[in-house]
Amino acid sequence: MNQHSIKKIVIVGGGTAGWMTAAALAKKFLPINMDIVLVESEAIGTVGVGESTIPHIRGFNEYLGIDESFFIAETKATFKLGIAFKHWGQLGNDYIHPFGPLGHDINGVEFHHYWLRMQQEGSKYPLDNYSMAAMAARAGKFQHPSTDSMSLLSNYNYAFHFDAALYAKYLRRYAEAINVKRIEGIVAATNLNSDNGFIESIRLDSGITLGGDLFIDCTGFKGILIDKVLNAKFEDWSHWLRCDKAIAVPCALSEEKLTPYTQATAQQAGWQWRIPLQHRTGNGHVYASDYLSDDEAAAILLKNLDGEPLAEPKFFTFKAGQRKQNWEKNCVAIGLSGGFLEPLESTSIYLIQVGIQKLLDFFPDKNFAKANSAEFNRQLDEEYVRIRDFIIMHYKENAREDSPFWMDCKNMSVPDALAQRQKLFKSTGYVDHQQYGVYAAVCIGQGLIPDVYDFKINAFSHHKIAAYLEKIHGNINAAVASMPFAQDYINRILANTNQGKPL
Repeated sequence: MNQHSIKKIVIVGGGTAGWMTAAALAKKFLPINMDIVLVESEAIGTVGVGESTIPHIRGFNEYLGIDESFFIAETKATFKLGIAFKHWGQLGNDYIHPFGPLGHDINGVEFHHYWLRMQQEGSKYPLDNYSMAAMAARAGKFQHPSTDSMSLLSNYNYAFHFDAALYAKYLRRYAEAINVKRIEGIVAATNLNSDNGFIESIRLDSGITLGGDLFIDCTGFKGILIDKVLNAKFEDWSHWLRCDKAIAVPCALSEEKLTPYTQATAQQAGWQWRIPLQHRTGNGHVYASDYLSDDEAAAILLKNLDGEPLAEPKFFTFKAGQRKQNWEKNCVAIGLSGGFLEPLESTSIYLIQVGIQKLLDFFPDKNFAKANSAEFNRQLDEEYVRIRDFIIMHYKENAREDSPFWMDCKNMSVPDALAQRQKLFKSTGYVDHQQYGVYAAVCIGQGLIPDVYDFKINAFSHHKIAAYLEKIHGNINAAVASMPFAQDYINRILANTNQGKPL
């Protein structure tokens, strides 16, 4: 370690963001003599409703060397094959955003063009029929994907639902075991360098002063360092993402078989989530307060629970948007302190992970080169905007006329890049490959059906394409039939896991 190397990192805030950051940094710099301190207070609660993830979380756990079976046991996790959207495009509409491809691309032409031609020629099969993940999710089935790339059972991905508070505790044990030091306390004051405005130290309510080279703000919406001290500008996106409140409540498990997907049901002025865990079901209602009162929102949520409430409803207020610079001077914001996008596509924990990965990619020395932090900010901003537009699309592409909220969303102006992307998909079926692999599935699920299909597939007869699609559907059905129910699969994992063995 040279004289310019970072020697001490101070992480302010615990929860999922803080302990994911601490664990990843400790893992990365384990061979190096670096001090990592995390400050948090038991008196300050965390948002703790981010219980649904996307497949990238598996890569994070693998990086840390976490055994998946122990992770499942410790965090009360269940498997997730996608997100089921109900009433989004229009009332009665139902589709799944699957974790895995649709059918198979043929001769360089994406599968949805073949499906579209068959629809225009009289087929009524939904697009979900050609997704292994979607069909298994609807059947309540799950098993780990096959490692044989030639097997149909390798043609899907998966993520987890888990208890975010238990995950943070799990990572705390992991991080403390590799020398992360936790200090109980609340930041009372901050000392800045008079020459460059960098943070030199923080003083806790206990009187302890902590100096550091790099400070990481994981204090959630409060943004104690990035906002209150460094005044990093926040870009408001609420004119596109109009929901600004959420109410959450856990309920008892229903007697039904475990559903290996997140349910997102559109409501009068927002949407309701349902996330099944081993020990309870997580529920919440994200809504726009300009269109719905808190009492109305709570009534909608409680009416639609499928088990007895296990706690009093908890309310949150938020504003969709992002800091233009999540890295300001010698402070990096990770998680909600840097930005917030509602959990519609389960990207909250993913964005924590992206922030951590970018920090590792552009990890500084004490010189804090501006080009380094600028590239971190540019790449993170690009990812936020990509997800922002993906979420906006769900609201924009609707044909509902049953409430002012949905009609206003349908008629709103959207970012230029999103508007162009949607026009292109509608007119040609073209998907921008910088977008998500399931973009066509979500667009079509929302009701945005391309006007034409790729003319190159006219080289195939109707009969040949129909037979091929029928073969795909039949093979998927047979494969799903051979899979165990998700509940039984988890029970088997738990039975084979020595839960008494600590991390």
